Amino acid sequence: MRRFMASMAALVAVVAASYAVPAPETRSVDFQGYRIAVPGDWQVVDLAAEPGACVRFDRPTVYVGHPGDQSSCPAGLTGRTAGVVLEPIDATTAERITDATTLVPAGRAVAETLVPQDGSFQVAVQGAGVLVTTAHTTGTEATIRRILASATISKDAKPAAALRKTAGAAALAAAGPQPGTFAGRGFDTCAAPSQSTMNTWRNSSPYRAVGIYISGSSRSCSQPNLTATWVTNQTNNGWRLIPIELDYQAPCGTRTPKMSSNPATARNQGASRATAAVNAAKALGIGPGSAIYNDIEHYPSNASCRAAVLSFLSGWTVRLHELGYLSGMYSSGSSGVLDVCNAYSDPAYVRLDHLWFAWWNGQANNDTGQYCPSNVYANRQRLHQYAGDVYETWGGVQMRIDRDYLDVTTDPGSGEPPPSFSVIVDNETAGRFRASANWGSSDFSTQRYGNDYRFADPVSASDVAWYQINVPETASYEISVWYPAASGYNDSTPYIVATPSGNQSVRVNQRINGGQWISLGVFTLAAGDGDRVGVSRWTSGTGYVVADAVRVTRV
Repeated sequence: MRRFMASMAALVAVVAASYAVPAPETRSVDFQGYRIAVPGDWQVVDLAAEPGACVRFDRPTVYVGHPGDQSSCPAGLTGRTAGVVLEPIDATTAERITDATTLVPAGRAVAETLVPQDGSFQVAVQGAGVLVTTAHTTGTEATIRRILASATISKDAKPAAALRKTAGAAALAAAGPQPGTFAGRGFDTCAAPSQSTMNTWRNSSPYRAVGIYISGSSRSCSQPNLTATWVTNQTNNGWRLIPIELDYQAPCGTRTPKMSSNPATARNQGASRATAAVNAAKALGIGPGSAIYNDIEHYPSNASCRAAVLSFLSGWTVRLHELGYLSGMYSSGSSGVLDVCNAYSDPAYVRLDHLWFAWWNGQANNDTGQYCPSNVYANRQRLHQYAGDVYETWGGVQMRIDRDYLDVTTDPGSGEPPPSFSVIVDNETAGRFRASANWGSSDFSTQRYGNDYRFADPVSASDVAWYQINVPETASYEISVWYPAASGYNDSTPYIVATPSGNQSVRVNQRINGGQWISLGVFTLAAGDGDRVGVSRWTSGTGYVVADAVRVTRV
């Protein structure tokens, strides 16, 4: 019986083995007749079927087709693994075929040589009309090279016309040094948004600055939108750019690639990355006088690690200055910022020009709290990332962003803060408030500003209560509002801000946070006297709409 059972067990094992399907070591991906072999556990994303997908390199993936607007990319991805993007060569990709692109002539599928740039290869394959963009780390570069070496072209492929490299930024340039002299709100996100998204947010949001990852082998997202034309368009539209480099990280941290723990070597690495970042900036039309910010993510600081980071940043700063650019660093308040500020007067290290600190306290200001003394990097040299990885929707377009507040200058002669200006207009201020007879008066709430406030029922019609303010000059101003809060007041009150580019609307829930100044954001206001802030009754929210007081402060 035991012998029979053993035989049966052996037979079952053989049968089971015959039905087991081992995971393939590789899988084929075909796009327009261009075929590559990738590891079997890689994902494949068809961007035509998933136009909203984020092209991200923190997980091994092949993307086929044109990337979408990239508005769904998380703001805080942590590095990269590897990835491949296959796109058709057409009008959309033409500007991205530059001097950094390897051209593969018709009749061939594989390039003779591949030279990586910032952990990436870009290959234009004429025989299939395909632009191949890859991303890798030092550990995955060999895998990417094998994938590209496996390429074949089928007989059904349709060749592209003769390939030419674009002149890039030769005739394009940002409108002056970036971010320039600016005080106000900005945001950063993993991938440069599409032109339509930038246009919508320019017209609808309080943001006027945007962080863009221009260089570095640790960038997690593809940058299909980031071209010299994109840069020119944004700065012409009034956006300020915050150019970011993301490459070497602290030797004691978890992110890669890591800078050397030897201070002398780290200094040389900083200088080398400055050269690469300037080359990337110039290719995009971001010229001399601009600041470039080195992103060094949080690390558990110690004496050895601190010396390496500060030496790296010294090399970064010296080389940027030699090339005509300013230096900045982004890091967390509790690691990089603390180390840099503690070494502010240490002659062994070279000071940065700008300090960008991550402290998610929700306060849109340049206060560094316990991380940096108030008299350090105090001459319009600070950027504050005050909230991270949040969704915001403006003009119906949603993005996932980090929120920033800037008070910076790239003009050495403009270090003094702008002239101060702040004014409060109440509903009782003579000659400065007007509303129709539909708006009643009340002194019911003790949270009111002044003796009373105005209120009205919501309607689907234009009936705005306006505050008139005389603005001394065209500049950036923070708009804050005061209202009493009650459960019967409107949960979606539209405040209107009149700017040179048109009216912008910000909705406020007047059931909460009453009896205090609530910031609507920072806006550009034109010089002169006129209606600046309004409270509209046109809302789908329920409850009384309240108009009490507004405050306008130059920032």
